[in-house]
Amino acid sequence: MRRQTKEIQVGNLRIGGNNPIRIQTMANTDTNDIEASVAQAKRCLEAGTELLRYTTQGTKEAENLGKIKEILRSEGINLPLVADIHFNANVAEVAAQLVEKVRINPGNFVTGKHGDYTDEEWNDELRRIREKLHTLLSICKDKGTAIRIGVNHGSLSPRIMSRYGNTPLGLATSCMEFIEMCEQEGFTNLILSVKASNTRVMIYAVRLLVQMMDAKGKNYPLHLGVTEAGSDDEGRIKSAVGIGTLLHDGIGDTIRVSLSEAPEAEIPVARKLVDYIESHRTSYSPPALGGVPNGRGGSNTQLKTEFSKRKSIPIDKVGGDNPVVVITDTKINSTLKPDYTADEILAFNQEIAIIEDLSNLNELLSTDKPIIFKKEFALDDLETLQIHAAAFFGPMLIDGLIDGIWLSNKSDKITAEQINDIAFEILQSSRCRISKTEYTSCPSCGRTKFDLPKVVRQVKEATQGFVGLKIAVMGCIVNGPGEMADADFGYIGAGMGKVSLYKGQECVMKNIPEEEAIDKLLELINNNIHI
Repeated sequence: MRRQTKEIQVGNLRIGGNNPIRIQTMANTDTNDIEASVAQAKRCLEAGTELLRYTTQGTKEAENLGKIKEILRSEGINLPLVADIHFNANVAEVAAQLVEKVRINPGNFVTGKHGDYTDEEWNDELRRIREKLHTLLSICKDKGTAIRIGVNHGSLSPRIMSRYGNTPLGLATSCMEFIEMCEQEGFTNLILSVKASNTRVMIYAVRLLVQMMDAKGKNYPLHLGVTEAGSDDEGRIKSAVGIGTLLHDGIGDTIRVSLSEAPEAEIPVARKLVDYIESHRTSYSPPALGGVPNGRGGSNTQLKTEFSKRKSIPIDKVGGDNPVVVITDTKINSTLKPDYTADEILAFNQEIAIIEDLSNLNELLSTDKPIIFKKEFALDDLETLQIHAAAFFGPMLIDGLIDGIWLSNKSDKITAEQINDIAFEILQSSRCRISKTEYTSCPSCGRTKFDLPKVVRQVKEATQGFVGLKIAVMGCIVNGPGEMADADFGYIGAGMGKVSLYKGQECVMKNIPEEEAIDKLLELINNNIHI
């Protein structure tokens, strides 16, 4: 039922083709600490990961990753390992001889100039990239090492930015360039990813990439993830909206849920998401979602690659140019107030379409009547409800099809207030309605020089009263400034015990002692907003 892709081999693991959707995570240990890295690999394996990625900053870290692999193999553990490479292409060449897969970031592979590019300068940089790739690809072919071309919204190259900006088209184009350069060298053992912390950007970029590949007869497997999704409720819901929408499209061969928590915590969330999609995929009718060019027998219509909301007539606060509304079964006492109770919304009789079946959605899309979709679950576990509800409503919201969501749940284990919070978080994660402070935070890795989950909690506690702000908490500078492109303020690790603070894209305070950083962040916010 998924989009048919080429099968590739990563160690003893087959990805793409008719294989299951694979679940992976990323270690947050420093590979220089071999003992801790081995221990975490075992915990991740026990939790259910099928692939494990490590930060590999330099040659020493790459060599240590080889030692970690040796220890695991000596204990009969064949978990495929991935080296994550950013700034040093030479490190990729070392790592490719030691582990089963190397992830390279096109945005960091060659650092070009900032500003406009002539055609000659553009082609010259492509030539330099091909020269750097040549040796790496030769090693990978010889060793049977796979490569993930991993393009991040936060680290597009200056060259790509000069023509496409920080856009879904820029992400997809950057990935296609590297695919074609690899193919020119006769290398096709590839997995692709284009990621962003903004779910719309991530989804539209992946859809564009699929369209570009289809146009050229390419079918490489795709890895999905929402970068810097955060932690707690918002991290789970945001990931389920972004990844879940694409899985419903029939796109995706591996996934990672990126949480600002221990890597082991990511894996059960990913498993719940995949299991839900696999059991409910066929309930989505392709015409309702704009057409799905996959193997499900759907339409040939292209998926939406930019946001537009279905036009409807406004009825009270529903439809038209109004934000997507939230309906609850009864009145509740919550910080985020629902727009209507069941009795209030039902009082509009036939003026507003309230539906509970996706086939009814298809029937209504050609009308101008406001649409509210009601979905009732029967779940006792809060996390499971978050994932299922986000994966259900996400595709409709991302494609701008409905005017309201009515989330209901038959269980006294989850409160009405919690259900209401889930609904608002789904709207925020799909970028349909911003109703609270939004946090973007990385999942931490070996580059992070502070206790990121602890810092995220501290930042949230200190700033939750600032409604509507976007605050980014990043462990390092690799993707930090870029992924916080639409953040109002940023808190980014600048080295051991040091933090740099950003206002928008501008670094305004450098190398602040970590113990002073929260107070300085509050000072920065208070000096730059009207409370």
